[in-house]
Amino acid sequence: MKKFMKNSHKKQKKLRIAQVAPLWFTIPPKGYGGIERIVSMLTEELTRRGHEVTLFASPGSRTSAKLVSVFDRSLSEANIPWSNPIWNLRNLSTAFEMAEKGEFDLVHSHLDLWALFFQGISRVSVVHTMHNPLYRTNADATKDDRLRLFTEEAHRTNIVFISESARKLAMIDIPKSRVIYNGIDLEHFRFNKKGGEHFVWIARMNKHKGVENAIAAAEKLNTKLLLAGRIDPTQQEYFDKIIKPHLNENIKYMGELQDNELSDFYGNAKALLYPIEWEEPFGLVVAEAMACGTPVIAYRRGSMEELIKDGKSGFVIESDIEKLVAAMKKINQLDRRAVRKHVENNFSKERMADEYEKLYYELCPK
Repeated sequence: MKKFMKNSHKKQKKLRIAQVAPLWFTIPPKGYGGIERIVSMLTEELTRRGHEVTLFASPGSRTSAKLVSVFDRSLSEANIPWSNPIWNLRNLSTAFEMAEKGEFDLVHSHLDLWALFFQGISRVSVVHTMHNPLYRTNADATKDDRLRLFTEEAHRTNIVFISESARKLAMIDIPKSRVIYNGIDLEHFRFNKKGGEHFVWIARMNKHKGVENAIAAAEKLNTKLLLAGRIDPTQQEYFDKIIKPHLNENIKYMGELQDNELSDFYGNAKALLYPIEWEEPFGLVVAEAMACGTPVIAYRRGSMEELIKDGKSGFVIESDIEKLVAAMKKINQLDRRAVRKHVENNFSKERMADEYEKLYYELCPK
């Protein structure tokens, strides 16, 4: 991976940028919310660099940018289901109305497919960051409306994938696509040179995130494992029936952690276990753990080979419990300082902002 660019656009004009975030959680989130963390870091870094940024997000969001909110609270607080797009569409339409009045040079959407409906009538360039996978959700591609829409819009869509894996696995060829890795705030995640004697797993609670695999490996080793993460209402039964019976003195569920608890959670661990069962587009928890000096053991799925330097910042292994156990036994061989350095070199918020800034300047008229 190339090193990030040192503010290579300092002498160019400052831009007026609309950052359009999902409305499910505040920016930054108090607990769960990887997309929201990325939007927050990007918005704050762009504002620090002198750009005029307007953030379209839930009320209660903390930002140095101008905040515009189209609903009276976060959608999660209002118990609005994930499948309801109405207020996120209103969020986008408000941004594009302001762009039409000449208030922005560029609109950056973090709302998956929804900005596609507006880009054809937009007077300014539109950037879409694909935080979710862009592959088939229906066996019959002709019946997958999301893919069909992306296919029809591919020729004029400026899309950013968050890993090479995510771009490679996309079911659509988008000529103007590029890869920009997510970044993290290195000052927020404190380096812990010692770590601890237990392992950790953290994610939104579901089978695809590999929680059952982490538990199975910990039970085989008879070692301590701390679990953390949000339990959506749709996953409560899964947690109660499948996960809860395994909880004991060795394996504990810590609940959904607040942002200020994450650094200690990662840093005090021997390693983060991430034996996922899906093609993870990025996996922010992987970078966060490594920023604390804590290596990561992950299954070779999705972006894991891009995030983890095998044998240096963790181990990337085949999907096998015995291989997971073997990696856990040798995790102390890794240098925690080298783990931290890997993140400093590749996944800082500054590097992320540099690459988005470069893209914005390419798209905005001189």
